[in-house]
Amino acid sequence: MGNGFGEKLRAERLERGLTQAELGKDLYSPSYISLLETGRREPTAEVIEELARRLDLAPKALEAWSQPISVNDAEYVLAGLYARQAWDLRDYELAASHAATAAQIALDGKNTSAWWNMTYMQAECLLKHGDVQECQQIIQRLLEHPMATESIGLAVRARQMLATVFHREGQLSLAVEHSLEAVKLSEQLPKNSNVIIGALRALIAALAESGRLDEAWRYCQTMSEQVDEDSMSQLAGEVAWVIGNVAFMRHDHREGVHQHERAAKLLSPANDIELWARFNKATATVRLSAGIVEPETLSAIERAELAFSIVRGTKSDELEVAFIRARWLYLTGDIVTAVDRLRDIHAESDALAKHTAGEVALLLGKSLKAAGEADEALKYLQEAQKDFSSAGAQDRVQQALDAILEIRLSQERAAAAAAKSARAS
Repeated sequence: MGNGFGEKLRAERLERGLTQAELGKDLYSPSYISLLETGRREPTAEVIEELARRLDLAPKALEAWSQPISVNDAEYVLAGLYARQAWDLRDYELAASHAATAAQIALDGKNTSAWWNMTYMQAECLLKHGDVQECQQIIQRLLEHPMATESIGLAVRARQMLATVFHREGQLSLAVEHSLEAVKLSEQLPKNSNVIIGALRALIAALAESGRLDEAWRYCQTMSEQVDEDSMSQLAGEVAWVIGNVAFMRHDHREGVHQHERAAKLLSPANDIELWARFNKATATVRLSAGIVEPETLSAIERAELAFSIVRGTKSDELEVAFIRARWLYLTGDIVTAVDRLRDIHAESDALAKHTAGEVALLLGKSLKAAGEADEALKYLQEAQKDFSSAGAQDRVQQALDAILEIRLSQERAAAAAAKSARAS
């Protein structure tokens, strides 16, 4: 098949904000569309014509897609295939390297659409690998490219990823700003678009972490209306997961549990074990934040630990799962073990986002206070206050300040009692 058919198909689909299931509809399965896009299956003339019709392409596009493949095109397709194979194996560093090679070949061949998509894939891989700064530079370059101006779908995807980058770095106000822009742009896309849902998810996450829970909840309702659970079960599971997170944060624990139970039924480790790992990590986190210490919470922790051991998560994943276990230990009264675990995590907290590092410092401070080490507890609580302030999480800043005030008042009362006792003697 000529001129990188799979890449052309993927680019056209993504530009319209369609999922593989939405493009295939009743005729082609998502797995078949995936095989076409990765070059592992060649379409018949009938398939090309039908897909072109669904993508509203002019007839002349069919002729261009069917031209004999050149050496340059073959190299591009091969590099893209290597990138996706590495992605499937979760070797994101290698995938980023192959994607960069494919992007350069596309650029040399003046195939701007292919260059944009492979450069975007490179950024996705870098983010997965934890190379946040390099990912940010690439995405900002893509946003400045004319294609992001000409195509709403591409602009939304870039804005969404930039919001995710800023969220990961703890710059929540910038995350909200870029995700809001992505959502506004996505209003021009067809309803039920995966791109729209991605933009809403980025916005909801940034608003929720910033403490703007009422706004986050309103967008949750908007997002829920975008999903057809019957035809998009995996995506519906992800949406239920996000809505449950926000419900927990709003202290509506009943709704939170309900949504996460829905997510657990809709998501499948067979479809995406990494997503399954992240869901279990997330549901354990919010359950513990709500003080729900029950067997199902412990099961979620254990599932997350097992799944991440299989998929080889990033350093931040490893630390975050360890932190969840430490929080379980703290809430179940094993303070000594919790302090030991938290000290180890804190020693590597540079690998965590600012607001997550703040959570580690906050819990370490609380654990030390419970262990009777008030002076050392104050040090970590003050650190948590600074981390939360830097991340723009004002509600968490107040929690750190409340814990600091409680210790200082206790110390003042103890000092006054000691002075009174000394005078009496």
